[in-house]
Amino acid sequence: MAIEHRLYTMCMIQDGDRVLLINRPDNRGFPGYLAPGGKIDFPEGLVDGATREVKEETGLHVSNLVFKGIDEYVNSKENVRYMVFNYWTNTFTGDLLEEPPEGELVWVPIPEALELPMQSWFKERFPLFFEAGTFEIHRVWDAVSNEQVEVKVKVT
Repeated sequence: MAIEHRLYTMCMIQDGDRVLLINRPDNRGFPGYLAPGGKIDFPEGLVDGATREVKEETGLHVSNLVFKGIDEYVNSKENVRYMVFNYWTNTFTGDLLEEPPEGELVWVPIPEALELPMQSWFKERFPLFFEAGTFEIHRVWDAVSNEQVEVKVKVT
């Protein structure tokens, strides 16, 4: 049985006590606030994919990325594993795009971020970007009911 792996990235960009989030509209999928990121293009490397996605979505060039952890979704019915490689940085140059493709770009004070509308999986992951060490979130997805049926979070 072949298993398909789909690789994605997310990069939390911090500037002092605030972070850059995208306010995605409903028509873009995954509506609400989240950090920049997206699909890794084959055969691109993970960090290259993360920096490319940030540049495409925000206009910023990020560097000195710190690996924070993996959030994976396993769908055994369709034999697919989605893996999101998460990074954090406070090193960037450039100007924000005036017309970003994924939604409005907003610098949000970290203590206020969780009060914003966002996907439950991102709300769960958000604090882990600022903790010491790395994290692993393993989610089991039920394709029939179209919902998460199990989640395990490990912080190392």
